[in-house]
Amino acid sequence: MATAAATPPRGGLPEEIVIWEILVCLPPKSLLRCRAVCRAWRSTTSARDFLAAHHARQPNLPIVFQEYHGGQSLLALDNRGAAAAQLQPVARLDDDSSLEASCDGLLLLTDYGRGVPRFSVCNPATRQFACLPMLSGFVPLALGMYRHGPTGEYRVLVCLRDEDPATDACYIFALGSTHPLKNIGWLPEMDEMCSTGLVPVLFRGSLHWHIQQDESAAKVIMVFDTTAELFRRMRGPVVPCSDGLFAGMFEMDGILGMACSNDEGKIVGIWMMQDYESEVWTLKYRFELPFEEIKMQCDMRQARVKRGHMLIAVVPGGDGELLVLSRFDDCLFQINMDGKLVESFHREDLCLTQLQLKQTLALHTFFPALEGYVVNAPPFS
Repeated sequence: MATAAATPPRGGLPEEIVIWEILVCLPPKSLLRCRAVCRAWRSTTSARDFLAAHHARQPNLPIVFQEYHGGQSLLALDNRGAAAAQLQPVARLDDDSSLEASCDGLLLLTDYGRGVPRFSVCNPATRQFACLPMLSGFVPLALGMYRHGPTGEYRVLVCLRDEDPATDACYIFALGSTHPLKNIGWLPEMDEMCSTGLVPVLFRGSLHWHIQQDESAAKVIMVFDTTAELFRRMRGPVVPCSDGLFAGMFEMDGILGMACSNDEGKIVGIWMMQDYESEVWTLKYRFELPFEEIKMQCDMRQARVKRGHMLIAVVPGGDGELLVLSRFDDCLFQINMDGKLVESFHREDLCLTQLQLKQTLALHTFFPALEGYVVNAPPFS
């Protein structure tokens, strides 16, 4: 760890405490402003060990997006501290682009504007953006992005599909590579993973996807070990059919969780994996959303609830708590595990995602080597 002078400046706190207890906890924008205070702060807060510690202290912020004419705005929901939760701008995408994956503060985007989908990568904290090489001959679908521990490379798990289903396969690409590192074949569950756009949760060094088998209450978790780069299956919770709609997976305090809801999205059940090795799940919470209060805030007292009308995501809310994000019409609601309404956002065309952003100011060396590399340009202008 880099050390700083122990002498307090002008009778203040010791420099080491200021840097390693205060600055390391600041949001990226605030930290960048603090770098202008003096050269010592700029040097220390730009060092690799400080940036790693700073990234580790950043929260996982849920990502939502707001559609507008000609594109969409990506927003991060920040509910830290005593102040009211805020929707912070992350990036602006045009109509031809979409968000596919998130990992360590990096966002993977897909651009459909040229007829053939093309990936790009950006870091909202450093405002860096670049295009990834074209993958010719196939239609690429990104299943997830991860950091490969043994090499330190950021890699993308991609399904390449052709007109002939027999040639469908799942490949691993390193960011910036035009050739796959590995072909890991095809599994029956990948059809649902591709068609429904399932978002994985990184837990214990593995990506986890929920798969629902037909109309049964049985849940299957597909697990991808990001070190061995192999798939395996894991048992999910046995959920009553009345609460059988999947509403997202999450990780909190070292425990893997899953949320389900009933047909109307009014009853939410939270399942936690009490024993990962034995694949034992328990129902931790089951509560009703404050639907009448939600309808009143939306000025929809006469509204009728329809199947799938309420969209739900469950996210860690900080301080060891979980929060439910529920979208109804043009309103986004934050609800705690007691079923109490915590916060609401009234914006037109606001949509949920299952992705989260854990910001980083690390300067990745692969960015300048990629095509179309820019800083402070679209999608950040």
